[in-house]
Amino acid sequence: MMSKRDTKTLRGPVPRHKEGDEVVYIDSDSAPRLIFSGEDILCEDLPVGTRVVYGKPPIEGLHNPGAAIRYAINHPLDADPLYAQLAPGMRVTIALDDISLPLPPMRTPDIRQTILEILLELLDANGVDDIHLVIANCLHRYMTEAEMKRMVGKKIFDAFYPDRYYNHDGEDPDNLVHLGKTAHGEPININRRCVESDLVIYVNITLVPMDGGHKSVAVGLCDYESVRVHHEPDTLLGCDSMMDPPRSMLSTKIERQGAIVDQHMKVFHIETALNNRMFANATAFLGKNEDEFSEFDRMKYEAMRFGLGKLPTAAKRKIFSAIPSEYELVACYAGKTDPVHARILAKLYDQYMVSLKGQSDIVIFPIPYVSPYSINSILNPILVQVMGLGYFHQFYRGKPVLRKGGALILCHPCLDEFDHKFHPSYIEFFNRLLPETRDSHTLQHKYEEEFARNPSYIEMYRRGNAYHGAHPFFMWYWGEPGRQYAGKIIVAGAKNAHVPARMGWDRADSLTEAISMARSFVGPSASITLMKWPPIVMADVE
Repeated sequence: MMSKRDTKTLRGPVPRHKEGDEVVYIDSDSAPRLIFSGEDILCEDLPVGTRVVYGKPPIEGLHNPGAAIRYAINHPLDADPLYAQLAPGMRVTIALDDISLPLPPMRTPDIRQTILEILLELLDANGVDDIHLVIANCLHRYMTEAEMKRMVGKKIFDAFYPDRYYNHDGEDPDNLVHLGKTAHGEPININRRCVESDLVIYVNITLVPMDGGHKSVAVGLCDYESVRVHHEPDTLLGCDSMMDPPRSMLSTKIERQGAIVDQHMKVFHIETALNNRMFANATAFLGKNEDEFSEFDRMKYEAMRFGLGKLPTAAKRKIFSAIPSEYELVACYAGKTDPVHARILAKLYDQYMVSLKGQSDIVIFPIPYVSPYSINSILNPILVQVMGLGYFHQFYRGKPVLRKGGALILCHPCLDEFDHKFHPSYIEFFNRLLPETRDSHTLQHKYEEEFARNPSYIEMYRRGNAYHGAHPFFMWYWGEPGRQYAGKIIVAGAKNAHVPARMGWDRADSLTEAISMARSFVGPSASITLMKWPPIVMADVE
C-alpha cells in the first residue's frame, strides 16, 4: 500500500548531471524516483548527490529470430552442423530450461517454442522419431501442466506430454547415472535418458552470466549429491562475483563436472541471449528514467498508484504475474558448450554492464515482486534475502557497488507469507531453524541432510510441485557473501518487525528513515547509490 508521502506527483523533466547515459546524480530539482518494493511501486525523494544507476536501453531484437536460430544450428561453433549429426533410429533428448528463466516469463511464443519447432522439423526430416523433451529443473519444483503447455505451445505439448515431455526427477535413483567424480572428488549424476541418448540438444536461455554454459546440463539434469558440492557456503564465499565466471568458484566447480559430462555424453548446445525489454505497452514507462517521463507517463503512474493502493497484496501479485515480459532474442549460438557460452556472455555484458566510478557507503536495492523461484507464487522472506544479498549484491565486475562494511538498504514489505504448495520446506526452515541460528555453516552441518532426506519433502518434490527439501538451505547460503560483506542491512518498508529481526536486519518504515539510519552508521556525508532494478543492470566498478 502507498503511504501519504508516496502520493506526490512526479515533476516534469529537469536538467541533470550525467556520468553516463545510465547514471544520474540527484540535484535539488530532480524528480522523485520510482522504487520497486514487492508488489508496490513507490515514489521516493532521494538525498542530493545520490547516484542513480539505470539499465541500458534494450539492444534491438533480431528481426528474424527463426532465421538466426537456423543459421546457428547450421553453422555451429567447434561442431558439425546439426543435420550432419542426425541419422534415422537415433535416440535424441532435448533438454530445456525450466520456468525460472526468463524472469518474468516472456510473452508467447516463448523462444524455446520457436527453437523446438525448428528442431522437431529437422529431426523429422532426418528420420529421428525417438525424441524426449526433458525440463532441466534440477531440485527446483516441477513445472505445472499449464506452465509446460505455455512454454512449448499447444501443438508440441499435445504431441509429447506426458510420456515424452516431462520434468527431470533428481530423486529417482533408477533414472540417474553416475558418470564419475572430478579430481577434487565432486560427483556428477545425470538423468539416465540423457546419458543413454545418442545426442542431447540443450536449449538454453541465458538471462544472467551465472546461467548457461556447463551449468545447463551439469546442474539442470543432476541430483542432490551432485549439486550440494558447489551450492554450499565455502564455495559461494569463494566467489569474487558469481556473475563473473572466471572469478567464480561456483563456475569453476561446475566446469569440472561439465568436463566429465563431455566425456560421457554428446551435447549440442543452443544458447540464447535476450535483451532487457522487461516492460511493454501500459507498463513500458517503468523502464524509463523518471526525468524523461512524458505527461502521459506521469498520468499512467498516478493511475497505477491509485489502482494498486486499492488492492490487497494477493490481487496485486496476481496482476503483475499476468503481465508477460517483452524480451526479444538478440543472439543465438550453437555447438560446443564453451565457445557458445563465451559468445553469449559477451552479448550479456553489452546489454547489462554500466561503468561506475568508485564504490558507495550506502547502496539501495529495490526488491521487485518476483524471483527465479517465485514464478506464479510468493516472494517469501528467504527469497527476498537471496535476491538482495545473493544476486543483486553480486551483479558486478571488478568490485561490489557497496564498499566493505557499508550499509545495504533493501526495499520490500517482507511479509510473513509462504506458498505451502511450492515452498513447504521453506516454512520449517524459517520458523524452526532461523530462530536458532543464521550461521550458514551451522545450518549446513546440522540440518541440511535432515531436510534433504526428509521423505515428506522428497514426496512433495516428486509427486507435487514443491522445491526440494534442501533448496531453502541453498538460498540461504547464496546470501552469505552479502551478509558477511555489509556492515549493516536495513529493510525499508517492512510491514512487520519479526521478519526483519529473524533475518538479522534492521527495519525502517520508509526509505527516508532507512537512509537516515544508514547515515548514522557510516557517517552523515556518506555516498549513496540506488541500483534502479528492474530491468537488469550490472555494475563495472572502477
